[in-house]
Amino acid sequence: MSTLAEYKSLPYWWDETPPISVEQNEFQKNAEIVIVGCGYTGLGAAIPLLRAKKKVVILEKDLIGECASTRNGGITSGNIRLPFSKLKKKFGEKKALEYFAESIAARKDLYNFIINENIDCDFKLTGRFLGVPTKNSSETLKNDADYFFRKLNLKFNVIKGSEIRDYVDTTKYEVGIFREDIGGIHPGKLLHGMMKIAKNLGAYIYSNTAANNIQQKDKQFEITTSKGKITAEHVIVATNAYTGSEFHWLKRRLVPVISEMISTEDLGDNLVKHLMPKSSMYGESLQLGYYYRPSPDGRRILLGGRRLSNNPLKATERLRNGLNEIFPQLDKVKISNHWSGYVAFPFDQLPKLAVNDGVIYPVGFCGSGTVWARWLGQKAAGMILGKNSETVFSDEPFKTIPFYNGTPWFLPLAINYYRLRDKFFSTSK
Repeated sequence: MSTLAEYKSLPYWWDETPPISVEQNEFQKNAEIVIVGCGYTGLGAAIPLLRAKKKVVILEKDLIGECASTRNGGITSGNIRLPFSKLKKKFGEKKALEYFAESIAARKDLYNFIINENIDCDFKLTGRFLGVPTKNSSETLKNDADYFFRKLNLKFNVIKGSEIRDYVDTTKYEVGIFREDIGGIHPGKLLHGMMKIAKNLGAYIYSNTAANNIQQKDKQFEITTSKGKITAEHVIVATNAYTGSEFHWLKRRLVPVISEMISTEDLGDNLVKHLMPKSSMYGESLQLGYYYRPSPDGRRILLGGRRLSNNPLKATERLRNGLNEIFPQLDKVKISNHWSGYVAFPFDQLPKLAVNDGVIYPVGFCGSGTVWARWLGQKAAGMILGKNSETVFSDEPFKTIPFYNGTPWFLPLAINYYRLRDKFFSTSK
């Protein structure tokens, strides 16, 4: 295997859309709605509120585009982290289907938003190929496919044997699932496109402005920030995995997990097209599996996964090895970028739209925020506007565990469990 050589420790997406500072002429002392966090969630909430002629102030403690929204893989999966069998066992068939139905609705809504708003974010409905452990029989997968088509009109194809090479040039998988309704975007371009819409609608956006405290007084909220105090009728906290100790209630209910990615050097579009004949999005149905895709220009391969080591060199090496497992022919290729970001999991691994002491929290996207963040941001706005706020993700309580303060001391144990589980499923025949 080649050495990693020099690479940039910045997201590949930032080459075209680097984080920016946004400064208004004067800090506003009051608003109808204050939104904390200017990512997909915060902007997803802001846009419908602004269109309803509300005065909206958005506070971002970092640069705009510095956190999770521009660090992800740009795959519009809208996954439900828990498998359908577990949802069905816990909630019953009807409720389990409601979770999956909402993922379909959220994904379609994102596509319509991009198209209707004419956002240039390299959106392509490419489909997604999912490599499946060989323990899963193709017959079982076929039965699952028939079930979801009957119940939700959700179509996916079971791919096996030599047909896999029509989707990805690898020998790693013996079975796969291809879904046509999943695509890819440029995460940075989507965020900057959403911010442009919000600014044009009159949003007051302040970067490098931390919200340090929120108190409810006389049916209003007083938000203490690094630029001064502001009062508001409503507050939406859209900080997700980047929640600080200032939001103690929320921090105790989210488990932050590091997700990271690499990008190859420019391989040329012929090689990438050979390796990925349909230019699709890709993933693996393992707890610690990889997700990967071609870059929007079709000249690089981007691959990501969960961080398993605190050593940055080992972390990069793991992703590099993952790339080689799938594509041994890329053994000598250089890595151009390696970056990471945080994703957040509620303890029940289901996204949440919660309210506590009057503050609205759309959070906990379990690594699928490209779809869920904006969707639940809109639902938070709907709670204020009194319409379009219905979501199955507001039904379940937002729980924590005793003595948890937001630092996931148990994560190494969970990772070791998932590693052993993945090894069993990927080697069983």
